Amino acid sequence: MLSGVHKKTWGGISLECLRGWKSLLNLAIPSCISVCLEWWCFGVSTRVGNELGANNPQKAKLAAIIGLCLSFGLGFSALFFAIMVRKVWASMFTEDAEIIALTSMVLPIIGLCELGNCPQTTGCGVLRGTARPKMGANINLGCFYLVGMPVAIWLSFYAGFDFKGLWLGLLAAQGSCVATMLLVLTRTDWERQALRAKELTGNVNTADDIEEDDTIPDDKRQPSTSSNHNDLLA
Repeated sequence: MLSGVHKKTWGGISLECLRGWKSLLNLAIPSCISVCLEWWCFGVSTRVGNELGANNPQKAKLAAIIGLCLSFGLGFSALFFAIMVRKVWASMFTEDAEIIALTSMVLPIIGLCELGNCPQTTGCGVLRGTARPKMGANINLGCFYLVGMPVAIWLSFYAGFDFKGLWLGLLAAQGSCVATMLLVLTRTDWERQALRAKELTGNVNTADDIEEDDTIPDDKRQPSTSSNHNDLLA
């Protein structure tokens, strides 16, 4: 600033800075939502994991449900946005009529993909919070490469859908992925996951702990975690 070098590239504040905000916001807002979805996914994961670690399975379940509901809301917002801008989005970047037509055709499909992607991403976060990341990885791998890719190849190169077929393949992957995620989560035994959290964090009595407890008088002995587990399982 003191050297004055910046004057060669900056002409100072003018009314020009108030122009072009519409196209900038059209890019910035969806990008921001996309990044936030990734961050919120980790937030849901942390919340669920904390509640399970605190032996609050019902609160963990509630956190998962709220996270999924919010993700569906964001998904519908993305779908609505994609439908609303389908005829003007490509024209901000090109004047090629063919590209504009193709973009207008596939944007609603992309919106549907986002409708599946939002809860799917949140579902992955819930699975991480319940210490089941391997299951989430297997679901993603199977749905995208064993469902989405074959569907995309068949629709694009054999069924005559061409460019549209690629996005329909992605939609098939997202749809199968979110359906599988929801199936797994609805069948989750949250009480059992809370017990697993204790086991994984080592919050259970070992044989050495039991031997040490034998030296403590009965009237001063604290109930063991193992007995609490047995009571819960009974």
